[in-house]
Parts: sequence; structure tokens; C-alpha cells
Amino acid sequence: MHPQTSQRVEQLRTWLAQQDFDALIIPHEDEFLGEYIPEHNERLHWVTGFTGSAGAAVITKEKAAIFVDGRYTVQVRKQVPADVFEYRHLHEEPLLEWIKDSLTSGSKVAIDPRMHTAQWLKTASKNVEGVVTLEAIATNPIDELWLDRPEVKVSDVRLMSLEFVGKSSEDKRKEIAKEVSKKKADAALLTQLDSICWLLNIRGLDVSRLPVLLSHAIIHADESVDFFLEPSRLPAEFNAHVGQGVRVHQPDALQETLESLAGKKVLVDSATSNAWMSLVLSNANAQIIEASDPCLLPKAAKNETEKAGMRACHVRDGAAMAKFLTWFDAEIEAGNLHDEAVLADKLQAFREEDASLADLSFDTISAAAGNAAMCHYNHQNQPEPGKLQMNSLYLVDSGGQYPDGTTDITRTLAVGTPSDDIKQQFTLVLKGHIGLANARFPKGTCGHQLDILARQHLWAQGYDYDHGTGHGVGHFLSVHEGPQRIAKVVNNTALLPGMVLSNEPGYYRADEFGIRIENLELVVEIETQGDFSVLGFESLTRCPIDKRLINVDMLNRPELAWLNNYHQKVWNEVSPLVDGEVKEWLKQATAELSYES
Repeated sequence: MHPQTSQRVEQLRTWLAQQDFDALIIPHEDEFLGEYIPEHNERLHWVTGFTGSAGAAVITKEKAAIFVDGRYTVQVRKQVPADVFEYRHLHEEPLLEWIKDSLTSGSKVAIDPRMHTAQWLKTASKNVEGVVTLEAIATNPIDELWLDRPEVKVSDVRLMSLEFVGKSSEDKRKEIAKEVSKKKADAALLTQLDSICWLLNIRGLDVSRLPVLLSHAIIHADESVDFFLEPSRLPAEFNAHVGQGVRVHQPDALQETLESLAGKKVLVDSATSNAWMSLVLSNANAQIIEASDPCLLPKAAKNETEKAGMRACHVRDGAAMAKFLTWFDAEIEAGNLHDEAVLADKLQAFREEDASLADLSFDTISAAAGNAAMCHYNHQNQPEPGKLQMNSLYLVDSGGQYPDGTTDITRTLAVGTPSDDIKQQFTLVLKGHIGLANARFPKGTCGHQLDILARQHLWAQGYDYDHGTGHGVGHFLSVHEGPQRIAKVVNNTALLPGMVLSNEPGYYRADEFGIRIENLELVVEIETQGDFSVLGFESLTRCPIDKRLINVDMLNRPELAWLNNYHQKVWNEVSPLVDGEVKEWLKQATAELSYES
């Protein structure tokens, strides 16, 4: 337990009394609203002790509650004291409903508008209308009370040359400015960190696992950009790198610059930008045009250089995986059943043999036996990591950030002799994976229209998995990139050539095992004899799928042909990068599978 939790909650209650508020909402998010949050912005953790990646807390004068989703129901009880906070489910018992039930009519609730999207504030205000009021605060009390706050991590700014990104920043700005003009806007707010880095062809490591710089930007219809980042951080070559028209400002000049857009039409993506920016623009009488971030689609559809980089880094990543899997099998053979932390560290060490590795693309999910049944399991959040168990499974979901691309791969591995039951479930998942990998679809197809291909064989036997089938992946940017995805939930973004998505069906049996097979897929145009153009996928990932877990009699001929063809590619491309026992292991792992074997 966090010893200071109750003391910190009391400090915030004193603040509530002083400021005449009845409650304070503390989301996990920070002002950049990204998926990953730098240590110095972990405000929810400071108050509650909770280390999960999603959640929120509410503190009133008498009560407090923490809201988490199904991934964290066990973890939250271990980290957050029950005598201070009530535990609530983020979706089943929404935060605003709890507030309405807990406070008297007319109560005032403090929110820091930087920590919420403009969309959330609009919806939330309507939801509580007539019961309580949400009031924006100018300064966050946690920032005043957090005395031992970690230093802001300042990373080097990396200028991405054309050999990696394939298109100059000037050309990108021209393209995006055209989109801004099409929407009849004078400027567009850019708040997504990966959009800003993509547009200016820069990267950094201000946030763990995400090669970005904590910054904001505004692009104008005249192609010029206001970029908010401490100017002293930029290398001398920055101006020549981006070309004319990029004005660099101190971060605290953002408000003044937003206010200077008075009377102008400003494009704002309210789903991804913080509410504070929209409030500043509205107060300055700027006209807000609601539209999605204009960089999203051009960033998602990779150019030829980016595609080549993605292919290249996946081959190197596959070599690291082959080294790990060779070591893994040898250790099991020797009777060494390691714990999940040792396994994750070993895999990272093999990736780090590639000097170009900038970071991992997310915290490795290293899950043995029953732990793998939790699809977002993290051994670092457990009292102690689990250990491999004989005649069970090990699931490892991991990836790397390289200057030429981003990887994300899941492999499920046999530990000892798998049961027929496990083999059946693994093969049903594999059939779905192959079904999606082999998909052919017309232009204009969206991800939700393909989702059934990955689930059909599981559904036929009465099984399913409770997560999406595929997320977009950036080019040396976010491992979870929008707007494209493959899931049951409707997503109206059509898949475009050059987009990269994961293909990761799974199956999870509580307390027993978890199975997931994940490759990254590139959307490509397919030659056909017909009269309209067809798209399909090219698998980028280069790593064997564990044949010991396959019931080959459950595969039809085209499925078996796909598997053998895929393994042939893995052998052809990865074997030149490895030698000795790794090469021998790879040869066996990619050898042709037949109905007789």
C-alpha cells in the first residue's frame, strides 16, 4: 500500500474546502492525452498509488472512489487502500453517475480542463446538467502539493532523414495545409504527439515506449507552423531540416498564440485535443470547426520508404525473436523453468543486440500458464512474477522501436507437451489468423467488415475473445496508431494501401492458459483478372509459429499452404542473420509441415 495515500487525500480535501469545491476529478491522462504518460505527469498514481494505464479517481469532502476497467480489478485492490477509496468499475459504474449519487444538488466539481478531451467535457457537462456543475480550474492542486515530483525527462531531438521517412517536412506541410483549406479553416490545432513528429520529421524519447517529443503545434493554411517546444532543445540543423515557415516558441507561449487566432476559423479534433485549448479559443472568439486531425490518414498510409523500413526492421526483429526462442527451448529442455521477468529481460537483451533499437514499443507482456488468460497482463504489477509450468503455455507479446519502423509480435509457446485440448484451441486461433491474413477485399472496406474472418472458427465451436483483432501501427511512432482498426466495433475508416495493422486473434481460459498469434500486416494492392482493384495483406512479421501446438488435421490445404509458405519466407530472410544453434533451431521451426508429420 502507498503509505501517504490517506495523507494526500486529506491535503486535497483541505484544498477543496479552501477553494469552495465539493469534489475533484483526477483522470489518469495528462495534457497531451497520449496512450503513455511520462513519470512526472502520473498524477493519479501520486494520489492513489495505482500504477495501471487507465483509470480515474474522484475525491469529495467525505468520500473517495477509484474507477478502473476489468484489466485492473485485481491490481487496484493490491495497490489502493480500501479504507480510503471505494473500488468502482469504469464502465459498469461510470464516474459521473457516482458523482451524481454522492453529491447534493448544486454541488461544484473541479476539473483540470487540460486533462480531459474537449469532447468529454461537452458530453459530461450535459450528463450532469441540473444536478452538479463542472468547473474548470486554472491550476492543478496536485502540481502544487507534489513536492518530490520527478524531473521532466528531456531526450535528444532526432532529425529523421529522407532515407528513413521518404518525404520532406515541407511536402507534408503543403499536403496538410491543403486539407485545412478544404475544410474552410485558417489553421488546425495539432495535439497528437505522433502527428507533430510525423509532420516535422522529428522523433524523441520524452515518453517511455513512444518516440515523440512533448509538444504542441498549430498548422496554418499558408503551410506555416507554430511549434511549441523549448527552443534550446533543438539541434542547430533543425531550421535547415524543416525548411522555411516553422516558428519555434516556448511552451508557455501557447495560450497567447491561441488567443491570437481571434476571429479565425480553427480546425479542432475534440476527440484528441484537451478541453483547455477549446476553452481558450472560444474565449478569444475564434470559430471552432470540428474535424479529425488532418495528419491521421496521411501518416497511417505509409510511403514506399516507410514500407521498406517496416519490412527491414521486422527481419532484424525476427532474428532477435529466433535467438530468444532457441534459448527458451534449450532452457526448458534443461529443466530451467524461469519466471516471467527473467524471460522478458532476456528477450529485451536479444533485441538490444541490434544497435539501432531506440526503445521497446510497449512493456513486454510475458505471461506463463494462467496469467496469459489476462490479455493485458503485466508481470511488473504483480507481487511476484509467475513461473513457467510444464505441459502448459507461455505467451509473449513484445515489440521494438527502430528508426526504420515499429514492431509488435505475439507468440504462444509450448512448455513441455501440450494437451489435445490446447492444440485444438491454438489451431482454431491459427485458422482465424490465416483467414484474415489471406483476406481479399475491395477498396472502401473497413476493419469491422473483416473482423469475422478472424473469429469464424472460434465462433463455430462456441468460443470468442474479448478484444479487438487489429490496431494500426505507426512508423517509428505509436505502436497503437489510429484511425484504422479491425474489431467488432464499427470503425468507418476505410483501409488504404500502406496502412499497417496487427492481426491478433486469441483465446483465453481463466486461470489455465491464454493463446494469441500476432503478426503485423501491410495493406497492399493485389493483381487480379477482374475489373476492379482489390486489396489484401502482406505479413511483415518474420518469426515461426509454434508447430508443436498445431493439430494439422484441423487445417485445410490452403491453410497448410499458407503456413508453409510463411515459414519459408521466415527462413529465407532471417537465416542469413543468424548462425550456429540459432540457425539450426530456425531450420527445424520453419521446416515444412504435412498431414503425415
